Amino acid sequence: MKIRQTFLLLIAVVAFPVHAEPVATAPVERAPVASQHVAEGVVEAVTSATVAAQVQGRILATPVDAGDTVRRGQVLMRVDAAEANQSVAAAVANVARAQAAYANARAEWERTQALFNQKFVSQAHVDQAQAALRAAEASLKAAQAGRGQAVVARDFTTITAPFDGIVAVRHVDAGDMAQPGRALIDVYAPGAMRVVAQVPLSVIGRAGNGQLRAQLEVPALNLKVAAERVTVLPAADPRTFTVEVRATVPAATKGLVPGQFARMHLFVGESARVTIPASAVLRRGEITAVYVKTGDGFHLRQIRPGESVADGRIEVLAGLKDGEQVALDPIRASLTLKAPTAD
Repeated sequence: MKIRQTFLLLIAVVAFPVHAEPVATAPVERAPVASQHVAEGVVEAVTSATVAAQVQGRILATPVDAGDTVRRGQVLMRVDAAEANQSVAAAVANVARAQAAYANARAEWERTQALFNQKFVSQAHVDQAQAALRAAEASLKAAQAGRGQAVVARDFTTITAPFDGIVAVRHVDAGDMAQPGRALIDVYAPGAMRVVAQVPLSVIGRAGNGQLRAQLEVPALNLKVAAERVTVLPAADPRTFTVEVRATVPAATKGLVPGQFARMHLFVGESARVTIPASAVLRRGEITAVYVKTGDGFHLRQIRPGESVADGRIEVLAGLKDGEQVALDPIRASLTLKAPTAD
């Protein structure tokens, strides 16, 4: 019996607070608010590279794997140099043959020139010998260039890191065949990241000539940061009529990796909107409401909310008008309501 009396007393105290402090309120305001366009994008590294093979050969070793940290010049992969050595030997042989052909052509030209001076051959023979000499000289230069390319290609059998970074993907394993142009490994520098999204041209047009601002959101990290710089590429996709927008993430931001899903909140102009503090909103299931202050207390009123805006406020699309007062603490406002009395 005593417990029941105590429980009823607690209910009475809650329902009829004796010395309750006034519930704080805030005005419903209509003011210029920055318009936003939300674009879905992806995180990517500012500095990244796909290292591809430049020679053909079997991959002998892959000393690094995805997730490893590498330094510039560190060996990433080794390709069998046997085929490259064969190419160098063949190029050297071509140079030797070209040198011999050039020497014969020069000797023939000199003999023809001497015979012409003695009036034993015509000018046509001299011209023919000179043309053969020029052709032999061109062949020699081409063979020497081929030898140089073969020697350089032999150096490409050792694949090294182009900069300090992290290995993102390794596309091949030891034993696979490397082909010129085939992607071998992806590397990125973790120090600078950006969010890339496709944005309609109409949205970019609303921004005018001013500098675009953006807030970046990464849901997986529960992260929201302001972009340091927003860049709009000067070419549009003719199929989707969108342009690529790149927003640089602050350097101090941690935890980002290429490929993460992100949202880009672009601020494009201003428009007058009705807003209230987000703390005044009461959500119960599918009902969204606020407590509006009137002459005889607070009354619960359902509203249709819009998007969140700056300074912790939320847009109200319907249910309120500017100048009204709403309770900042809906729970306390509900406790001020009098319980109905029995007849």
